[in-house]
Amino acid sequence: MVDKQTAPELFRPPLGYPEAPYDTLVRAVAERQPERPAIIYHNLSLTYSEVIAMTNSLANGLRALGLGKGDIICLFTFNRPEYTIAFLAASSIGAVISPMNPSYKEREIAYQLENSEASAILVQRELVPMLKSALEGQTFPALRHIIVTGSQVPEALPQAVPFARLLRESSPRRPEPVDIAPDDLLALPYSSGTTGLPRGVMLSHRNLVCNHLQVVTAANLSPVDATLIFLPLYHIYGVLLTGTFLIAGGRQILMERFELDTALALCEQQAVTWFFAVPPIVQTLLNASDEQLARLRTVKYLMSAAAPLAPELAIRLRERTGINVIQAYGLTETSPDTHFSPLDPARIRPASGGLPVYDTEQKIVDIETGERELPVGEDGEIVVRGPQVMLGYWKDPAETARVLRNGWLYTGDIGHIDADGYLYIVDRKKEMIKYKAFSIAPAEIEAVLLEHPAVLDAAVIGVDDPEAGEIPKAFVVLRPGQTATSEELMAFVNSKVAGYKKLQRVEFIEAIPRVPSGKILRRQLKERERARRLTSTQEPLV
Repeated sequence: MVDKQTAPELFRPPLGYPEAPYDTLVRAVAERQPERPAIIYHNLSLTYSEVIAMTNSLANGLRALGLGKGDIICLFTFNRPEYTIAFLAASSIGAVISPMNPSYKEREIAYQLENSEASAILVQRELVPMLKSALEGQTFPALRHIIVTGSQVPEALPQAVPFARLLRESSPRRPEPVDIAPDDLLALPYSSGTTGLPRGVMLSHRNLVCNHLQVVTAANLSPVDATLIFLPLYHIYGVLLTGTFLIAGGRQILMERFELDTALALCEQQAVTWFFAVPPIVQTLLNASDEQLARLRTVKYLMSAAAPLAPELAIRLRERTGINVIQAYGLTETSPDTHFSPLDPARIRPASGGLPVYDTEQKIVDIETGERELPVGEDGEIVVRGPQVMLGYWKDPAETARVLRNGWLYTGDIGHIDADGYLYIVDRKKEMIKYKAFSIAPAEIEAVLLEHPAVLDAAVIGVDDPEAGEIPKAFVVLRPGQTATSEELMAFVNSKVAGYKKLQRVEFIEAIPRVPSGKILRRQLKERERARRLTSTQEPLV
């Protein structure tokens, strides 16, 4: 029985959510505090009124191009204000945003454009050559418009429309209202699945509105708060950060990527109060000097998510900086947060992913059937239910039915709940490789390996790495009479996949272990890897 005194969050009344489009929440903040800084990017500082004016101009510009309700717009940029503006503009006209990883290679870009049936894509000028290569020799019947950052038409894509021109030539007045229901689709991020290529996760206006408010409440965010956002905006973690700070009325300082000295300098200059990170960045902070860490003096909380954080790292950082280090848990399929640590230092449990956020239910079920609820302390599959749970998977009703049952999302993650309702994750999804904050599907790398003429069969697993958490390693069977080196195969794969998916080790074996149905027995390969490590004091790189 959970104690109300130790976990009062589990006994709260419903939070209550507006039945309104996503952008409405930010517009309400802009009406209350129009001149307060909202987004800072290098030397550019945008107030809330300027963010809304740009949102309106872009929304009207998109409409002038013929884009509207239900049209899907891919975003292919690094962290920059245009990203957030486009998200809000799409919400205003009922369009759908599909974030795209800027490290994607041609085949990955082409897959998402085709699978999502995107009507338009906003591309950062520096990424135009990669997009052009992806478009060459292929047809995308739904793709009608290419919008590029900046004010000039790129020579490589003369059909593109400059983002700045859309803003300059369009009215900053709020666009004519569109009939948008709370359950209409707003975002279509792609999440790696264990069975192959990424699948689109359908998130509605309701999903994101509810989860943003759940997290604003859990973190007690207000206009006095400021944060750095170096975590990528194409990742659901980044979507959460930019959205929650806007609806809380706070300030967000955008960085293209994490760089320690720059991040620490901005924390000091901008009086940052919340520092959002992933475990490898926590480790980087611990490697910094006391003089460097002193620049975090205004930070009240550091939150780590996207992968479990070792408790000892949280404790060490707390001891060195005085910052409260907390964790949260969630998935792309839950917009993303389902759990958040209490803020009271006395109630923070470093090993836990936290307690359920408002209006979220949790249970642990047996792994075999998924039907029997397990008692406190027993490990099983984590199952959650709440208003932030996705509508389903894009074009994949079978997988949707498998993971969504009676409103409950079967996460595939393994963990347990303690007597006070705190969640503990003990294992990740069975086959996914967790490289830093990114999930890698082994089947995707295997499919690329099998394109090599010398490869007969292949299997990929994650192997432990002190910096990244896990890195991909392939076991390869060569065709009779064929030869290939580890370096050759890694170069072949890595030229076709995003940087974070790079294959880093290869081992040649005689046969891939499989069950009679053909499924790879990755467990045997992982056991083989563990046994080899135990008998070797120095592991070769390939």
